[in-house]
Amino acid sequence: MVSVENLLSAWQEFSSGKRKKKDVEVFSLNLMDNIISLHEELINKTYKHGDYYAFSINDPKHRQIHKATVKDRIVHRAIYRKLYPFFDKTFISDSFSCRINKGTHKALNRFKGFNYKVSKNNTKTVFVLKCDIRKFFASISQGVLIEILKEYVPDGEIMELLQNVIKSFNKGLPLGNLTSQLFCNIYMNKFDQFVKHILKIKHYIRYADDFVIFSINRIYLEDLLAQVSIFLKGKLKLELHPSKVSIETLASGIDFLGWIHFSDHRVLRTSTRNRMLRNPKLNKNNKATINSYLGLLGYGNTGKVRWDFLKKIIV
Repeated sequence: MVSVENLLSAWQEFSSGKRKKKDVEVFSLNLMDNIISLHEELINKTYKHGDYYAFSINDPKHRQIHKATVKDRIVHRAIYRKLYPFFDKTFISDSFSCRINKGTHKALNRFKGFNYKVSKNNTKTVFVLKCDIRKFFASISQGVLIEILKEYVPDGEIMELLQNVIKSFNKGLPLGNLTSQLFCNIYMNKFDQFVKHILKIKHYIRYADDFVIFSINRIYLEDLLAQVSIFLKGKLKLELHPSKVSIETLASGIDFLGWIHFSDHRVLRTSTRNRMLRNPKLNKNNKATINSYLGLLGYGNTGKVRWDFLKKIIV
């Protein structure tokens, strides 16, 4: 994990597309000296994670991002390169966030597939329990996370490094660390395993802190909600967001991953549509943004939105 070879590979992956950024450029001026120095710090156990630079974004809601130094982000990438392949094998197939060959598109297709399966090809009414965890990243217990990691990582030196990274932040996990994405999935995998193997739920999808469960029985979902809430609070010290928990029929529309899902189609959420059309980067010369949005619009029924989008580009 801390070999010069792995640190160099981590640098190459991390710096891709960032070479013109000032801090990355400065680090690259004495690249090998910096990499060897970092390697020696890690080997000699003198490495200490640095402070973060905080800034805010609105995408769409207000979020505070914490950016680590270049040196620390190389360490994050080095850790991720070695831990992700192992932990990904322990995750359930219906966890879709921050995983290779998963992502939003796969989650949306799985949602559609579960709808047809549970509704018996739209012949039965389907209820969907939809939940969201309150202040997810900030609420993750560092102590609980460390104990979960110890179940999988027997090596004391690796655990020492992981704790160094985890405890570099005052509470929870920072939005901005590559390791935070992996740690969140490791943390929530405890919940996924509970849902699949203790509650025996077949039709369950999780994307980060959003999850849905399908059933034709509303009372069953109400009972599940109580059990889910107790597990999250008791085992993981997490709470459901009270205003973002619902049990609705697919016929009435389920808001999930930026789309409103119905029995036989899905439409783009109004706020997502408005944000897309107001994007200052949206112009006919920005092909990357145009292609990204056209890809997004291909996921559902978006005829009118697509036309509004194309008119904006042409103008």
